[in-house]
Amino acid sequence: MRLDKFLKVSRLIKRRTLAKEVADQGRIELNGQVAKASTDVKVGDELTIRFGNKLVTVVIDSIAEHARKEDAKEMYRLIKEEKVNSGTEA
Repeated sequence: MRLDKFLKVSRLIKRRTLAKEVADQGRIELNGQVAKASTDVKVGDELTIRFGNKLVTVVIDSIAEHARKEDAKEMYRLIKEEKVNSGTEA
């Protein structure tokens, strides 16, 4: 499954177009490598996503074409969530 679609179906990012923009900006890593929106993801892959000043790392547990809101959180396992400095502080 494409990375942007997985992010939308799993509800890590609400819209697929937004997931594509985030990936195109180089803010998503797949197994330590910067990933494009079209990159294929599979069970066991580790995703690191930068949301502003927050880094979220998850491991993909399952892949489904469609998921209800209640089931979406079961598609991944949160490994860590950390705040990072934006680099603008003096």
